[in-house]
Amino acid sequence: MRHLTRRHASLAMLAALAACGSQGAGRAPVPNFVRYDGPPVTQVVVWKGQRRMQLLNGQTVLRSYGFGLGNQPVGAKQFEGDGKTPEGLYYIDRFNPRSRYHLSVGISYPNDQDRAYAAQFGQSAGSDIMFHGRGPEGNAKAPRNRDWTAGCIALTDPEIEEVYAMLQPGIPVLLLA
Repeated sequence: MRHLTRRHASLAMLAALAACGSQGAGRAPVPNFVRYDGPPVTQVVVWKGQRRMQLLNGQTVLRSYGFGLGNQPVGAKQFEGDGKTPEGLYYIDRFNPRSRYHLSVGISYPNDQDRAYAAQFGQSAGSDIMFHGRGPEGNAKAPRNRDWTAGCIALTDPEIEEVYAMLQPGIPVLLLA
């Protein structure tokens, strides 16, 4: 009888722990953390005008994606709230598994030059430029507008899962017009 009581207690504890991790009403879906075991990504190149992003190992294209940009896609980001996506050389600097846009990977915008440029006009350069999915918020905007972000680069949720798995901190990101 004592063995049965311990077993029931153990099962009850496991059920309680499982409930803590379940998706309740109003919660974002749990991201799918895919694995990548191919060649390392050594550079990301983004062609804004072509809406094409490539993950490279040396000169070899490992993956290529189409994407959406900020709601003012032409020109380089200069100020917070301008709806533009930066241009120039940046680096992968953070990962957010709890992004409201499914998953997100941050780039090092703004750099010192970006901040100095905005400051001479009494403005902020902005921040939080990411590669991200659509997530529940983006799904409402994305079908109507190809370029719907505040300056980020938006992929589909399955695509950001691949990108998230393939990138590492410090990888250069070249954003071209």
